[in-house]
Amino acid sequence: MAHQKPGEPRNMRTSVKGPLMFSAFWGVLAFFAVLIFASGGSARSPRFDLAFTGAGIAFIVTLVIAAMLSMSHKDNAEHLGKGSGVNLTSRKPSGHGGYSARPDSPDSGTPDSRPGGDPR
Repeated sequence: MAHQKPGEPRNMRTSVKGPLMFSAFWGVLAFFAVLIFASGGSARSPRFDLAFTGAGIAFIVTLVIAAMLSMSHKDNAEHLGKGSGVNLTSRKPSGHGGYSARPDSPDSGTPDSRPGGDPR
């Protein structure tokens, strides 16, 4: 594993600042939500014990989810971005439901030679 130079930006996969900030945000949000809703109104005292418990659970759960997502990250293969797909143009395909390559001539004598012509 190569060492990072002092002025070089870290890769998002190896950086821990993003997932920690994400988890901290949800922890703080859970703290205030539980503090408000667990109190049961302004006449009762705020439940800081439940608020800290909810914040800790939210922080740990989101941190574990972010770590699992970062570990499962896999870059696409280089050949996938080269345009080697099936339909390389936006032109209508010939056959299989598209327009056929046959010329449309009304005097050919067959009833199905026209687009939309019914042979029955």
